[in-house]
Amino acid sequence: MRSKGDQLSYHLMLGPGLLVLLLFSVVPMFGIAMAFEHYVPSKGIFHSTWVGLDNLRYLFQIHDGKQIFYNTVFIAVMKIVSNLVVSLVFAVLLNELRLRFYKRVIQTVVYLPHFLSWIILAGILWDILSYRGLVNQILGVFHVEPIMFFASNRWFPFIVVASEVWKEFGFNTIVFLAALTGIGPALYEAAALDGAGRLRRLRHVTLPGLTPVVILLATLSLGNVLNAGFDQIFVLYNPLVFESGDIIDTYVYRSGLLDAQYGFATAVGLMKSAVGFVLILASYFLASKFANYRIF
Repeated sequence: MRSKGDQLSYHLMLGPGLLVLLLFSVVPMFGIAMAFEHYVPSKGIFHSTWVGLDNLRYLFQIHDGKQIFYNTVFIAVMKIVSNLVVSLVFAVLLNELRLRFYKRVIQTVVYLPHFLSWIILAGILWDILSYRGLVNQILGVFHVEPIMFFASNRWFPFIVVASEVWKEFGFNTIVFLAALTGIGPALYEAAALDGAGRLRRLRHVTLPGLTPVVILLATLSLGNVLNAGFDQIFVLYNPLVFESGDIIDTYVYRSGLLDAQYGFATAVGLMKSAVGFVLILASYFLASKFANYRIF
């Protein structure tokens, strides 16, 4: 009886969390019907005009539709690749550092931006990259004309990617450092006895040991191809860079909340969720096949 009572108490502890999940994740799912309607708030979901797939057709007919999908995929893929490469290289270099004190200090310093919000980081970026900011002052020393970074469609996507790497590569480095600890010291000792220098040990021991982790992270990142980072871009972009910086999430925000095109915005968000769900399934299938990673 005591065992059943303990189980009941554990299930009751789940109650608040399940209630929140039900109210904020399950109940709002009924709003998906808006994606197939010409939704009018005064009429409600049940009395608005049913238009079927017209909202989705309209998305692929307008120029903005193709552009936002291109921007989303381009920025997201660049973020995934850059984060993997920079984190991997930095982790390997940090692992080669002999002095543990400096190693811990550097790891802590590069890890700190992960805890800062994009509001704070955006303010820092605006100060550094503004027309009279630090970067343009340095360029002025070399007689280079000031660049309006946040008003240039050429520069803005790379600012987004670079700032994302700056914020997150310290956190991702920890994953690779943890993987490096799993490589047996005996392998390095055997390689050293065979006459392999540090570069050869890096090439034939370290990198092969990290390959499964790289494959796992790369395949799991596939599910985030359509997540280019709403909060980051929302605080950085402006109408001058909509052409290169507008992604699906920001477009849904402007179309739905600012332009009151509720049905159209819901259709765009629904399609993104459906494609993202398929990509997540594909990423876990590939992770299970190539990296032996399974959730169940």
